[in-house]
Amino acid sequence: MVDPLIYTVKTEVPDSYMAQFFDFVHSQYLLPQKERFSNVFRQNSSEVDTLSYTISNVKGKQLYVEAKNDKLIEVKITPLNSDVTSAELKEAKQDIVIALQMFEENVRKATMFFAWREGQDIVPEAYTKPKKSFNRLFLETQVIFFVVFIVFGTTIFITLATIYPESFWIAPLVLIAVQFVFVFYSTKFISRSTDWHITADNPTIHLLQFFLPIEEKMGVEKMTREKIIAIKKEIYQDITAKHGQIDRLFAQSVFEKHGISVKLENLSAKKINIYQIVKDIADRFSFPMPKIVVSNTMVPNAAASGPSPKRGIVLITTGLLVQLDESEIRSVLGHEFGHLRGRDPLILYGLTSAEFLFRFYVLFPLLPIIFSTFLFFVYFWGIMMVIFFISKFFEARADLISAIVIGQPRVLAASLEKIGFQRLLYERAPSFRIQEWIGLDPHPPIYFRINRLEQLEPETIKHPLLRSIRDVTSGFIASL
Repeated sequence: MVDPLIYTVKTEVPDSYMAQFFDFVHSQYLLPQKERFSNVFRQNSSEVDTLSYTISNVKGKQLYVEAKNDKLIEVKITPLNSDVTSAELKEAKQDIVIALQMFEENVRKATMFFAWREGQDIVPEAYTKPKKSFNRLFLETQVIFFVVFIVFGTTIFITLATIYPESFWIAPLVLIAVQFVFVFYSTKFISRSTDWHITADNPTIHLLQFFLPIEEKMGVEKMTREKIIAIKKEIYQDITAKHGQIDRLFAQSVFEKHGISVKLENLSAKKINIYQIVKDIADRFSFPMPKIVVSNTMVPNAAASGPSPKRGIVLITTGLLVQLDESEIRSVLGHEFGHLRGRDPLILYGLTSAEFLFRFYVLFPLLPIIFSTFLFFVYFWGIMMVIFFISKFFEARADLISAIVIGQPRVLAASLEKIGFQRLLYERAPSFRIQEWIGLDPHPPIYFRINRLEQLEPETIKHPLLRSIRDVTSGFIASL
């Protein structure tokens, strides 16, 4: 029988929100899932908040969970059957993680964020949904960048075939050359489209959060864009005048002037030396110092690009800095440095270029009917599935490289739980897991990456890519 699991949970929200967190878990996560959770009991006291419930799975096994708030969220999970496995115990633990991330996401909707870099103009984050800029293609996944070129190449081919039929055969070579220029100089394109550049002279990002009570969320949502900008402008001007120093009392007075009551204990300040973090990781990888840029968006993400480590660039969003602690940031960046070490941008370039040339110089002459019938869409969709599945090998390898070099595979797993909690919840359905494996996403499913990292012994890894190919293939077969 598996022993009871006792652990504590960290959260980014203030202590004053703990009662609301337990209420949220009770009403929004446990009660709606009656087939899984039973005997739900919530006790709210002035000293300690408690929550308990029983988990029942489809195999009839049960676990009893007790959670209480005594300065920290303390959780005890006790198996009620002798044959409860460690995997089932782990899934029960993830319930708390998922519920907490759902709650924190809800809190962030009622939170006002301020971010700035020392020595550079303050740039308020966007209030409207950002457009799909060049740098967002890299933020979301670099393989999308190459898919865009495949679509672009098809358009060029069709256009030339129609207008200049005698010269359309050179279209693939022209496009491949243009694509290589973009890959080689991608660092310059990304650098110009971000908000802040991090240097040794100005290495720090400051973050200031005002956590408004959740019940006041609707009041904030109804505020006009002009009013929100006016509040931020006053606070930013004060911060700038004081050379980056935060005056919580002044910020509080600004909010109150605009009719928003904010308690000082609901204010959180964070100062992160981004340059030093990246330098430490670059030293571990024996890489030259890459360029560092920050995009002021609340989407939690990071990316590393460039044709080689010597021409690398690291992009970090303020959303990642808000949601992760420093050790988690290091592990995520270790994953991105893994892409640089593997020269994954160049590999993806070669992969998509090879498909492109094969399609126009081999497939089209042999089977031209494909390009004028529905079969082309079948072919295109199939080849995209293959490219994205191969990309999963490189994403899995980057996880291994981070685990080997940074040495904290379980910290990276915890980071993935935080960032990908929604997918982790959906992936509990077998049909969704299969969809994640064969869908147009270069990343393996979150559950696979987390399980792999938590069981990993980095010192046993000799060939990260071969190990990743084997693991990804085995994980896909196991999902069928």
